[in-house]
Amino acid sequence: MKKVLIVDDAQTVRKFERMMIEEMGYVAEEAINGLDGLEKLYNEKFDLALVDINMPKMDGYEFTRQVRQDKEFGDLPIVIISTESKETDKKKAYEAGANYFIVKPIKPETLKSLLKIFL
Repeated sequence: MKKVLIVDDAQTVRKFERMMIEEMGYVAEEAINGLDGLEKLYNEKFDLALVDINMPKMDGYEFTRQVRQDKEFGDLPIVIISTESKETDKKKAYEAGANYFIVKPIKPETLKSLLKIFL
């Protein structure tokens, strides 16, 4: 069973993404910030991470950089889903190691397509 890690400080976003993921038959786990997300990665195996940028304690850029530096799970696909829509934000996400960048709000059919592609 494929597992997706949702890293977002907004509970409503996590609930929405979890609902879509589970609807497609996958397992979803939630983290409230990048630090919480890294802890979960050290304890469980995930097949994809959906990550917000703006979060307390550790933002999505730093989370992505840290994941990429770890040999154990450095090849985990990371999709950044953020309200930040400037070209510089997208560039920073890809430089940190993101596989894909999408601007919120994300439509259910777009999220389902991303899940199909990455899982």
